[in-house]
Amino acid sequence: MVTFLIYKDYGMTGKKISAIGFGGMRFIKDNNKYNIDKCAEVVRTANKLGINYFDTAPHYCNDTSEEIMGYAFKDMPNEFYVSTKSREKSGDLVRRSIERSLKRLGISKITFFNIWYILSLEDYRSRMVKDGAYQAAYKAKEEGLIEHIVFSTHCNGDDIETIVKEGFFEGVTLGYNILNFPFRQKGLKAAYEHGLGVATMNPLSGGLIPQRHDYFDFIKEFENQSVVEVALKFNASHKEITTVLAGMCSIEEVIQNAQFGNSINSLNEEKLKSLKTKLLSSMDYLCTGCRYCDSCPNNVRIPELMLSYNQKTLGQVQDAVTWLNGQWRLKPEATNLCVECGKCEKLCTQHIPIVNRLREIKKWLV
Repeated sequence: MVTFLIYKDYGMTGKKISAIGFGGMRFIKDNNKYNIDKCAEVVRTANKLGINYFDTAPHYCNDTSEEIMGYAFKDMPNEFYVSTKSREKSGDLVRRSIERSLKRLGISKITFFNIWYILSLEDYRSRMVKDGAYQAAYKAKEEGLIEHIVFSTHCNGDDIETIVKEGFFEGVTLGYNILNFPFRQKGLKAAYEHGLGVATMNPLSGGLIPQRHDYFDFIKEFENQSVVEVALKFNASHKEITTVLAGMCSIEEVIQNAQFGNSINSLNEEKLKSLKTKLLSSMDYLCTGCRYCDSCPNNVRIPELMLSYNQKTLGQVQDAVTWLNGQWRLKPEATNLCVECGKCEKLCTQHIPIVNRLREIKKWLV
């Protein structure tokens, strides 16, 4: 069993972070309910194997992730760091969120507090106003409730560069993986060059890479590798990336992922060039299944529909129809309730044109 990992500097904070971090968004239910003891044991096993960065947030796993983490933290075998978030804009609401997270997590200080869900420069500016989100976080930091203020974003590279240049943050959590890297590198490099620690989310594209391992076989360098190993090591091999957040729901996954964090090679430029020629620009807009859009006023099952649309992006329309009918049991009328209000698009962290995709899907189902 693995007992160590490669550790990297998190920006200029002085923290040494495991190259593989624990993403707390993928816990799974037993009989439609989260087994707190079982989930907490997965967290503790990760820490026992050397993982020391644990990322969670309000609302993850039906608002249970912080509770699971807090239960696990009562009996962790090694030192660990905690990342959590708030997407509120009001300073008062951010303060409440911080206090609630501290209580749930059972800790006195949040190591990395993310100003969460920044979608654009306009959105960023709205967090920086007087009595806004950032000011509340900074006050909490002065009081010793937060150690480092960071931000979480799906903005494009230019916007990320603008944000990091303004100098308010010590780190960033951003979406980056082997499928979308040609379209996300500018933001990543800007963060690194300005001394920020970088945690990357969605390294497996929301589980899409292992689900379609046959399709993504081209990313492998050696026959005996798994696509999961290649994808995680791809992110970890970047000098710009401090930790790769892998969602883990079982002890088996923890053991496997921790092993991947023990042997990381430098990036092969020839391999990068080869990958770039094989990747379509549409890969940057694959749905990761985060479910932030799952608040349709008419109960359209948008996450399931977007995940099915992935199959069309990766293959043929028939693959997507099979997913709709077989995987999700969606009927031809699945999209008819959409009134194109646009609420889902405003919530989408990846700026996916959901309404247009729903129109396309409607044509497949006729």
